[in-house]
Amino acid sequence: MDLSRQIPLNGRLFLPAVGVSVIVGLFVYIKSRKRADVRKEEVLSLYDEIQLVKKEETLQTGCCSTTDKEGKGCCSSEPGITSKVVKIYFGTQTGNSQKFAYILQNKLHVLGFETEVSNLADLDPEDTLTEEAKNGHLCVFIVSTYTDGSPPESVAWFCKWLEESSTDFRVGRTFLKGLQYSVFGLGNSLYEQNYNTVAKNIDQWLSELDAERQFELGLGDENVVKSKNGSIENDFDVWSDKFSSKVGKALGKLEMDACSSEEEEMDTSKKKKKKKKCCGSTSCSSKKKNKKVEADEIVEENGYLSSDCGTDGDEDKLMDLEELGNVLGAAKKKLEENGLNGELKEMITPLLRESLTKQGYKLIGTHSGVKLCRWTKSMLRGRGGCYKHTFYGIESHRCMETTPSLACANKCVFCWRHHSNPVGTEWKWKMDPPEMIIKGALENHYKMIDIFKGVPGVLPEKLAEGMQVKHCALSLVGEPIMYPEINSFVRMLHDRQISSFLVTNAQFPDAIRSMDPCTQLYVSVDASTKSSLKKVDRPLFKDFWERFLESLKALGEKGQRTVYRLTLVKQFNVEEIEGYADLVKLGSPDFIEIKGVTYCGTSKASTLTMENVPWHEEVVKFSDELLSRIDGYALASEHEHSNCILIANKKFLIDNEWHTWIDYEKFQELIRAYYKTNGEKTFTSMDYVAKTPGWAVFGSNERGFDPNETKWKRKQTKKDVSGC
Repeated sequence: MDLSRQIPLNGRLFLPAVGVSVIVGLFVYIKSRKRADVRKEEVLSLYDEIQLVKKEETLQTGCCSTTDKEGKGCCSSEPGITSKVVKIYFGTQTGNSQKFAYILQNKLHVLGFETEVSNLADLDPEDTLTEEAKNGHLCVFIVSTYTDGSPPESVAWFCKWLEESSTDFRVGRTFLKGLQYSVFGLGNSLYEQNYNTVAKNIDQWLSELDAERQFELGLGDENVVKSKNGSIENDFDVWSDKFSSKVGKALGKLEMDACSSEEEEMDTSKKKKKKKKCCGSTSCSSKKKNKKVEADEIVEENGYLSSDCGTDGDEDKLMDLEELGNVLGAAKKKLEENGLNGELKEMITPLLRESLTKQGYKLIGTHSGVKLCRWTKSMLRGRGGCYKHTFYGIESHRCMETTPSLACANKCVFCWRHHSNPVGTEWKWKMDPPEMIIKGALENHYKMIDIFKGVPGVLPEKLAEGMQVKHCALSLVGEPIMYPEINSFVRMLHDRQISSFLVTNAQFPDAIRSMDPCTQLYVSVDASTKSSLKKVDRPLFKDFWERFLESLKALGEKGQRTVYRLTLVKQFNVEEIEGYADLVKLGSPDFIEIKGVTYCGTSKASTLTMENVPWHEEVVKFSDELLSRIDGYALASEHEHSNCILIANKKFLIDNEWHTWIDYEKFQELIRAYYKTNGEKTFTSMDYVAKTPGWAVFGSNERGFDPNETKWKRKQTKKDVSGC
């Protein structure tokens, strides 16, 4: 058949035919591209999901896919590390970096290295680093990030010098050439933008001065939820193990499993080829027969995804998308099998457990604790009670101080817990049931009380009463209101006829609003302006000020007894009288406790000194000035020993007598009716008031000391600063 007669190449059908062909071709091409793009997006999404990061700059990651222009890559025939001397430098605020430095030293000693640990605060950066560069020593820097992404105070000069040198045109770009280094940082990912800023900067500045990075930057995360290995201690263990393994291999201290086995199995027929050394933990893949990647090679024991070893040929650097998808799918499955994908972690890490135990805490489950207050010990001896005894009539020897959440959303400068507790903005840990926490708290509390049997000065009748807890101060440490079952927890206290004093740090307004009645609800008001609150509380939330204000508003909506707790810190927040007056009007609390900050002695985590502690007269003066700016309040009580003042709403001044004390039996009656009616039968703070005794009223000769107790002056200078 003559096709030319069927489809003429000219004439009126030619252009339409060509047009249709072009349209069909474009349609097929676009559809195929879309399928490819979708497939590509699926693979990229899978990459993100399992955190596979293939960094192209091999010197930055410590990987060995290629060598650099000078032939210094870690897969080159010459090892990058040429000295047996390793210098370990630490920069610390609380001591963790120092602890990690000595752990690394022990690991390197086992491998035969000559090591030396030094504090960055004790060295001159220019003299030290230039000398290390001249000698070709390997230097490891273990540094923490402190407030607002700044370095610890002792490391500030080192960082300042290093930063200025890296940007100063008068300093040569090869100023630290010859220096070999690695960096590990300690930080908390909850601070997001400031996460491990110091370590990242040091790593960058050293590189810009031509120092040679020998191992990837390690980032330890104090946030156990985001930590790739469950805790900052585990992050360091994994990093330091890999670091030790690499430097050991570089010096011939460890066998190179994959590469050595390949050389031993090679044919002895003079076809041996000099192989490149591989720095990764996976097998060398220089041969095409080893091109297939297994899930075990990608997913390592610590949950990281790795591609340490590269390939020789360009063709081996590419993998079919379908094949890559299968490999990544297997890797993801292995992560899930290892329990590393989405498993809730425990709040209490081994380091935290060790620290809190040393401080006298009895830890309960995975996130709770209890500790014996010093005022409990004092009243067991008949030597006086705490300010709550004076202000509200609690029996200090029958009070249990505990918390269902050791975590907090702040790192306050005056925290007497040495910042050893975890931090967080929401609950992402394993959760223990409230029944278990209360049972554990009471058991541990009674054990601590029981120890006082036979102790000189302890009154038998007080000891017997102490074995029957009547009050619970939820103010030990952390943020109790973060605990998701806080309402159930408090209800179980009430079911046991135990009153509840709950303290919150004004960062969770919704939790305050949803809180069922407790005996007394506190909000810590540590500053009256946004800038000073950030300075004093060092909050995690970016919208901390808005949360703070909303928390005060939420407090004003509660019907039961509410309290503002103001902690005065000289040089931080004592000059903000007008701001405090505005905050009082915002939340209209029943009471305002104004207390001078307690000096806790030397603390690595705090810069406060005795100069920051106001005298009792200064606290009284502050209270008077505040009262001159607000209506409806007056000085009601004081506890001179605690350097504390109570301002009360004048509605508690009944018939010209203060009624700041609590009728605890009446409260239990009211709360039972509330629970029985599912919250329909409510009550107010005026429904369970009791008269304040004369000795507790402000201006009395006793200054808040119960005359039924015996005054006792401490002979030793060291103080137990615990107390609610």
